[in-house]
Amino acid sequence: MATEQNLRNISREADSSIGIYTGPPGLPGSAVPNIGKQYRFIKITGRNQVGLCTAATDVHYAILQNKPQGPGHAATCGYEGESKVVAGANNIAAGDLVASDSQGRAVTDAVNGVWQAMMPSTAVGELISVQKVK
Repeated sequence: MATEQNLRNISREADSSIGIYTGPPGLPGSAVPNIGKQYRFIKITGRNQVGLCTAATDVHYAILQNKPQGPGHAATCGYEGESKVVAGANNIAAGDLVASDSQGRAVTDAVNGVWQAMMPSTAVGELISVQKVK
């Protein structure tokens, strides 16, 4: 089970890549699945604004902790400590350094990774725990 501990957060404005209406499950206009871009790597995209990381070489600012319901809404950014993140591969081992894939999910990357996996992943889309180490 993925956990969070001693996570420091800061609020920034969401850009259009993470500010997505999800709404309550089952209501018209609600996204399926209803997770939005929560627990994905984010980067700075403008003045006090964050958006989805789309490459391992992006500067990984934080992990999105909430589901902003539109551009300009508050995005809670977990930038230090242990956080949950969505796995983008099923072969992440505990201790691996991870970085973003093209969808902001965690994949093993010993060169660009600044977060360390605290547990292995067994499926794409699974929530795993990571801790920022660099």
